[in-house]
Amino acid sequence: MLNRTNQSTVIKEAINSYLDKGVTDKQDIYSKVVDELGVPRPTVRRVARDLRTELLQKIQILQSDTPKSTTISEKDE
Repeated sequence: MLNRTNQSTVIKEAINSYLDKGVTDKQDIYSKVVDELGVPRPTVRRVARDLRTELLQKIQILQSDTPKSTTISEKDE
């Protein structure tokens, strides 16, 4: 049996694989991952939520024009 960290990694890879293959329906992706890996659907949903959070954090970093802008304004005062 996989431990939680390894299981999450395997599930994230499976989700990304289906996304890369062009599958766009979230429920379809969940069903395919459940069928492929034999893990419970709530686990897949939890890992998908974690994956979304990680990706959103990366997007925010890449979208930021000036990181730590609050620090700059504090020095100006």
